[in-house]
Amino acid sequence: MDGFSYHNIFDTKGIEYLAIITFFLVLLPFWLLLNKQITVKIRKALTAFSAVVLNIPQGIFYSKNHTWTHLEKNGNAKIGLNGLLVHIAGDANVHLLKNEGEQIAKGDVLAEIGQNGKSLKIFAPISGTIVKHNSVLQENSSLIQNDPYEKGWIYSVKPSNWVEEIPHCFMAADATDWLSSEIVRYKDFLAMSTNNTTNGNSQVVLQDGGEIAENSLLAMPVEVWHDFQKEFLNHNN
Repeated sequence: MDGFSYHNIFDTKGIEYLAIITFFLVLLPFWLLLNKQITVKIRKALTAFSAVVLNIPQGIFYSKNHTWTHLEKNGNAKIGLNGLLVHIAGDANVHLLKNEGEQIAKGDVLAEIGQNGKSLKIFAPISGTIVKHNSVLQENSSLIQNDPYEKGWIYSVKPSNWVEEIPHCFMAADATDWLSSEIVRYKDFLAMSTNNTTNGNSQVVLQDGGEIAENSLLAMPVEVWHDFQKEFLNHNN
């Protein structure tokens, strides 16, 4: 036929194109399946993280410096770290700085948590006298991570100014609302920090959909720990 020419693709690069197309067609289903499995796992982990952080006891008081306190029947108050702080800081070492019988004022440094040369100062949510410290934490600091509101308490204190100081804390629904807002604020903090320190690679500390990763602070340099200290922990009100 006039004007018609026939080309055998096997005599040209057509065979290479077919091979590439076939390769991607075979690879695509496996890639989609793998991506789906990874996404499901990430979402399950994030759901678990949010549930742990927001599923807080409603009968204790939460300070803006991410500590909690609870008045017991004997008149002493236990002090600990809230779930958000312990889950983003990871399995950090705990150093208790106060001894039994010492007087403390609200805002005094009670302890430090840290790892690999990075640390955070923990401030007292109330004033009083140290009755005892949780000596078990020296041998098993993971108690704070696994059970921050029960076995992971850090001090028992005899309050000296409970009535005046406790109204500055959050409780029940107010505590949940405040903690939810802190999660949002922390996400914004991470987004800015990762842009400044990891060339925009926010996946270091943020997961699918920009959600918070477990132990996210551990991945950050010491400068970010210092900024976190100032933004989230240095509150005396």
